[in-house]
Amino acid sequence: MQSNVINRFIRYIKIDTQSNPESTTFPSTKKQFHLGQLLVRELNSLELENVNMDENGYVMATLASNIDYDVPTIGFIAHMDTAPDISGKGVNPQFVENYDGSDIVLHKKNNIILSPKDFPQLKKYIGKTLITTDGTTLLGADDKAGIAEIMEAMEFLVKNPDVKHGTIKIGFTPDEEIGKGADFFDVKKFGADFAYTIDGGELGELEYENFNAAGAKIKVNGRNVHPGTAKNQMINSIQIAMELHAMLPTNQRPEHTEGYEGFFMLMSFKGTVENTNLSYIIRDHCFDKFNQKKKLISSVIDFINNKYGDNTVEIEIQDSYFNMKEKIKPVMHIVDTAKEALIDLEIEPIIKPIRGGTDGSKLSFKGLPTPNIFTGGHNFHGKYEYIPVESIERAVEVILKIIEKYTKKAIQ
Repeated sequence: MQSNVINRFIRYIKIDTQSNPESTTFPSTKKQFHLGQLLVRELNSLELENVNMDENGYVMATLASNIDYDVPTIGFIAHMDTAPDISGKGVNPQFVENYDGSDIVLHKKNNIILSPKDFPQLKKYIGKTLITTDGTTLLGADDKAGIAEIMEAMEFLVKNPDVKHGTIKIGFTPDEEIGKGADFFDVKKFGADFAYTIDGGELGELEYENFNAAGAKIKVNGRNVHPGTAKNQMINSIQIAMELHAMLPTNQRPEHTEGYEGFFMLMSFKGTVENTNLSYIIRDHCFDKFNQKKKLISSVIDFINNKYGDNTVEIEIQDSYFNMKEKIKPVMHIVDTAKEALIDLEIEPIIKPIRGGTDGSKLSFKGLPTPNIFTGGHNFHGKYEYIPVESIERAVEVILKIIEKYTKKAIQ
């Protein structure tokens, strides 16, 4: 029999909430409202206070304090959308009980195999129960596992009023996967002193550093003439775009970096002889190195324009978010307390920088310090995504332990 939190998780992943980076609306897809509406109903059924979903799709609620002394107001936040890279429609989860460490056939017909040869971390979960995809969609643990874990913790507190706690704020956001999840988040309305996003990876992850991030859109302008008479006349924008890309350091691509190493990533390349468009993301934890990367790609553009003529290449660079570390460090007790909670639960803390973004970054810069805690999932944004049942259940314990520790610290 599946536990309540697993039933929740399955219920949520069945709802397609894929976001769309090309949309001009907010949220970027109306279908995200469908999950928001379900969560509003469930929060109301738990009789939480101030339950609402605003016109931008943000869901918020309050679990009132049941104690008569001051305790910090803690927020827990997760996002409702799934990545635009792969379909989140028709998710058909598969359960692998008592995993034996061998290959897992996700889709027999298409020969889609989840193998420890490709993903060695699978070996950590021998004997556990894994939830996988069927090889045709993502799973949605990023971040519907986080939503399920928060909701389950709130239900536990509601049904166990003898467990003492301060005021808890709940927030579910749209469009995190396209970098807009916190754009219209009303920190003042939310009303927490600090918060945690439940949006990380494997069991034990705790993160308070993330990339500084920017996007670069590049347009290469060519000149098309008949190839038979092209000498000294044709300007092939595809060739120039390839030359431009080759000038960026190959050792600073995602597939060659880890830890604190930043990168340039070519996201899209579409072109003809006449016009080619490239899209890059630029990432680095160090702000100085981040700025150096932006200067480097701009200098490459300058070189190309000097070689082929002014305005052969046009570039637009836009910052996306910044490293939340500088906003977390003055209130490191929120990281230290989460670490203590993990240790109390005999979960090894894995404190490392996020090699990506998080709602917590923008929220921290909006005045709500928000580090990130694991959901338990692996291989997000693709058909090889999976999550151990036991990790989901342990994440619920961590949320409750953090609440408990702040309640007890207030007495001491």
